[in-house]
Amino acid sequence: METRVANRAASIKPSPTLAVTAKAAELRAAGRDIIALSAGEPDFDTPVHIKEAAIKAIRDGKTKYTAAGGMPELKQAVADKFRRENDLVYEAEQILVSCGAKHSIYNIMQAFLNPGDEVIIPSPYWVSYPDMVKLAGAEPVVIRTGINNCFKITRKQLGRFITDETRLLLINSPSNPTGVSYSETELADLAALLVEHPEIIILTDDIYEHILWGQDGFKNILNVCPELNDRTVVVNGVSKAYSMTGWRIGYLGGPLSLVKAAQKIQSQSTSNPSSVSQYAALAALNGDQSYISESTVIFKQRHDLVHAGLNSIDGVECAAADGTLYSFPNMQGVIDRLDGINNDIELGEYLLEQAEVALVPGSAFGAKGYMRLSYATSMENLETAIGRLRRALS
Repeated sequence: METRVANRAASIKPSPTLAVTAKAAELRAAGRDIIALSAGEPDFDTPVHIKEAAIKAIRDGKTKYTAAGGMPELKQAVADKFRRENDLVYEAEQILVSCGAKHSIYNIMQAFLNPGDEVIIPSPYWVSYPDMVKLAGAEPVVIRTGINNCFKITRKQLGRFITDETRLLLINSPSNPTGVSYSETELADLAALLVEHPEIIILTDDIYEHILWGQDGFKNILNVCPELNDRTVVVNGVSKAYSMTGWRIGYLGGPLSLVKAAQKIQSQSTSNPSSVSQYAALAALNGDQSYISESTVIFKQRHDLVHAGLNSIDGVECAAADGTLYSFPNMQGVIDRLDGINNDIELGEYLLEQAEVALVPGSAFGAKGYMRLSYATSMENLETAIGRLRRALS
């Protein structure tokens, strides 16, 4: 007899990106020469001074429980970071440190959403957003965009989707999976509408803040409209900026009542993040920042190679990204001309078998006909992968 699972578990799906990465690893273990362009994590090592801070913490015996919402000194470092880099003023008590930015977002949704609430999510979206909304008992409402409008929603579009049940808007800029970011003008236009709807909380996911080259400095919606301060939550973390994906430290700043509620949720689930990881994050935020600019230069070089290579393939249309680790080409033209290939999921399987290149189907991000390619690997691997894709799709 099969054990019954809760409805909430049955209603959500496993992470498609992890599934593709696992399949690629399985084929590689079987002897196939697979180039995996599916994982969304920098391929560089964590900077030495950050690792040394963690080692010192272990040697000094700092391996016990910390405050559930993060160490006071790390909360202060996050507040200092927000003030220094983003011109955002938070007290330490308005900061929550969690087990990754994903955990921060989950905590906010659990703390704020009720059954029947609606959450507006622009598509393409990061794969976990809709399922996290469902786990909070709310309903994801997707606004679809595409390459023709640079994967960004407009004020007019947003206005059509706001209802009496709308409680939250998610903004991810620069975006996973598209790599595009909203300009100050575009954010200001959205903000002008949101000011008229005080019942809506804005969650801005800024995890790719530092991997940016397409604009003159990073800006989020609070920078262009401070009036939204009392109902905006800013989420970030150390995973992408410092190549610390496995350390699992994310953080948020926001209205005190909401942060306290999210901390209460965290206290009854994970409690504190790893103490050792928190000391590493403290070193990351307060220490030498040169790794960020150095790695971003390399990511931009890789982006340029991939962008040109993809657009040289018949049936592929790829927009230039402003940052992140990803290109998000429209491959519907390829799907339409390949016999036996009917959608992006089948195309992903085809490319894995025939080209030995692992990409993530766009359907996972709410965008059928697209594929996400991560260029968090060497130029040599990327050149080889583009060559294989070109041959397989010729």
